[in-house]
Amino acid sequence: MKADDVGGWTGAPADLPVNLSEVVLEVTLAFEAYERALLAGDLDALDAAFRDGPETVRYGIADQQYGADEVAAWRRVAPAIPADRAVGPVVVTTFGRDAAVVACEFRNGAAAGRGRQSQTWIRGAHGWRIVHAHVSMLSGS
Repeated sequence: MKADDVGGWTGAPADLPVNLSEVVLEVTLAFEAYERALLAGDLDALDAAFRDGPETVRYGIADQQYGADEVAAWRRVAPAIPADRAVGPVVVTTFGRDAAVVACEFRNGAAAGRGRQSQTWIRGAHGWRIVHAHVSMLSGS
């Protein structure tokens, strides 16, 4: 693909639907289930939320994992998420019926600072799975 004269992209399907309401709902529900599992420390559900493959990537605040096996291993030694974690705003953007990006801000309870989280979700044979995640903290927040 290359940029065209008006700032768009050529080579992408012009009719790719963005934010089909039923797909936004599906991804929102998957994201909310992921957040519940995160707060509950439900390792099986967290493992299942990520695509099982070596292509899965997670960048954390001070860590990184390449492949679903590394993500699962990291979860088993990672500190627990505070029960009073607050998430919002959350932005869900879908592309067609099988790809989505979720971006949100969060606060980990009374801990100082505000964080950001983004996830790329892909629908496969087993439903919606995260293929890429990135977590960071905003400096000075």
